[in-house]
Amino acid sequence: MSYDLLSEPIRKYVRDQRWEQLRPIQTAAITAILSTKNNYILASRTASGKTEAAFLPILSQVDFNQPGVQVLYISPLIALINDQFGRVEDLCKNLQVDVTKWHGEANRALKERLLKRPSGIVLITPESIEAMFVNKPYHVSQLFSNLQFVVIDEIHSFLGTDRGIQLKSLLSRLQHVNCSSFRTIGLSATIGDYQEAKKFTGNENGTKVLLDRTAKSVKASFKYFEASGSDLPLDLFKDLYLQTKDSNALIFPNSRGLAEEIAVKLKKISDRVKGHPNYFSHHSSVDKEVREYVEYFAKNNKREHFSISCTSTLELGIDIGAVDQVVQIDSTFSVSSLIQRVGRSGRKEGAESILQFYTTSPWELLRSLACWVLYQEGFIEPPAANDKPYDLLLHQALSITKGHSGISIADLSSELKRNFAFESIEQTEITELLGHLIKIDLLEKIRDEVIVGVTGEEIVNDRDFYSVFQKEENFKVVNGANRIGEIPFSPQINVDQNLLLAARIWKIRTIDEKAKKIEVIPASDGKKPVFFGGGGATHPRIWEKMLEILISKEDFEVLSKVCREELRQLRQEFEIFDLTDYQVDRPLIRYPMHFQFFSFTGTKINNTIKLLMDMAAINCQFSNLDSSFEIENSKGAVTQFAELTKHIAQIDNYLLQLLEDNPSLMEAYKWGKYLPVKYQVALIKNTRYDVDQTKRLLSNIKIITSRL
Repeated sequence: MSYDLLSEPIRKYVRDQRWEQLRPIQTAAITAILSTKNNYILASRTASGKTEAAFLPILSQVDFNQPGVQVLYISPLIALINDQFGRVEDLCKNLQVDVTKWHGEANRALKERLLKRPSGIVLITPESIEAMFVNKPYHVSQLFSNLQFVVIDEIHSFLGTDRGIQLKSLLSRLQHVNCSSFRTIGLSATIGDYQEAKKFTGNENGTKVLLDRTAKSVKASFKYFEASGSDLPLDLFKDLYLQTKDSNALIFPNSRGLAEEIAVKLKKISDRVKGHPNYFSHHSSVDKEVREYVEYFAKNNKREHFSISCTSTLELGIDIGAVDQVVQIDSTFSVSSLIQRVGRSGRKEGAESILQFYTTSPWELLRSLACWVLYQEGFIEPPAANDKPYDLLLHQALSITKGHSGISIADLSSELKRNFAFESIEQTEITELLGHLIKIDLLEKIRDEVIVGVTGEEIVNDRDFYSVFQKEENFKVVNGANRIGEIPFSPQINVDQNLLLAARIWKIRTIDEKAKKIEVIPASDGKKPVFFGGGGATHPRIWEKMLEILISKEDFEVLSKVCREELRQLRQEFEIFDLTDYQVDRPLIRYPMHFQFFSFTGTKINNTIKLLMDMAAINCQFSNLDSSFEIENSKGAVTQFAELTKHIAQIDNYLLQLLEDNPSLMEAYKWGKYLPVKYQVALIKNTRYDVDQTKRLLSNIKIITSRL
């Protein structure tokens, strides 16, 4: 029995919790972690006890009397660290083990105490590990040279991202600092590619997946309210108020602006009918203290209902207590995101998750339904592949050089090559990239060594160096001494305009561009507020499922009567095509002046098709709403369209010319702009386009023209 394998202090913890039994993922993890030397990925639904599944066996096995930090918990969010801190500390209460938060907002005195006497468990973000390597390399060895376990929470959030590559590099560097190899345990509810998750351990063959397939009961339903323009219809708000007024609800739209609009309008309705006042917004533009208050209120309030209109900031595992239902406004951009959101409700043992979709157009209805069907089928998007992250290698080269206060070129090259984050990058490419860094003064060569160059020092000494993701250029929004939040600035934001933020309407009094500050007061007029934020990429499988639904005759019980009618009408529009195979058939409508091609595929493939059309000088417009290209019906256009694949061989040259004509294209890539031009081309092609999948699609599709 797995319980008997635990140490007595941990068994006492389990007894004190009065658990009737361990959960499936906990039982499996305890046996596996305590009886083998493998790394593990623990994959199970939200609120299934993954944190305890990792820590119960780890705390039973580790000898915390040994010098140094023994367990490192890595989180994607500071808020998640703060949330998990009490949970981990509680797990350790019978062990007398120190638990320390280490991030930019953590207590300095506790950090200093840890440096004087390294021990116990540290909770940290990748950026704080990076800062330590750059500024306190001695402390890295002092703290982590005897590390036994690394726990990566929400590991799916790192997959296929620059931040994930940075984390892999940091873990590789930690392994080389360590006296013996530490074991890695990854935790997630939504992994689409377990092989990719295994790469975070540096030992794919020695990493096993423990998968709990226990399904959570979800009650889903769909409603439809036609929207005109960008505004959500009033009838939707009225129905949404009735849907959520007597429950604790999380409402997920697909932009920060809509999150604010929903929170404000629901509160107005509630005020008018004397309902509860607890309508909040929660997203990255809302001030941290305001977000923390919302989280605290949701977790600790036991008497009053609440509704939080939020974005992805509440997708991850921050504990906000009991949520009765989740509302999704139009489609998520991914099935993975839908899984995370569904998991936020029904977290009590035996409780059912409730998911309510509100859709505002036929295509949003179709995409929402496709995501729901794929969710039921168990599909999760695999992470985007980036086998050759040249820009991240450049960043880590600067980090390693700064941390060593100078290093021989041979040693730097060797350290980068042995780093498992960069195993696909050739030695000749590393040599070329290091030579380029010297050429542009990010590194300076002194005989056989390199130090950070004068230009490089400005970059490395900036606090922004520790993060690899591009931050928005935000302006602080303040009301007197109160900080409301921050928003991305644009020329459309002007004095005397109204602005939605933190679930209130504000009027802009002044804009200080130098100080990047917007002064606001509460608005009392009826001016229409400005919105901000939104967007996302969609996987090809979602669009394929949409076409599959259009072709099928299936009647979906989750749809309301109005939804069924909208789906029927959309299907009727496509009955003019003889579509039988959703994988290869693609509709095309011929009009007198143009024709419309429906690609029914993902964002990166559509980007590539549009690029090929530009290369072929085909005049076209793309619509993301229905994944269609409106193509000018000029002489030879049909023939050119059919021969698009012949331009694939010239994509690199075309992108090279685009970069020469418009160097600002690289501004979207934080570290890519320092690469040689040919590597910039490779970076753009890899992150924005999917050449192989596009070639496969265009080579295999069967164009079905309308029967009109």
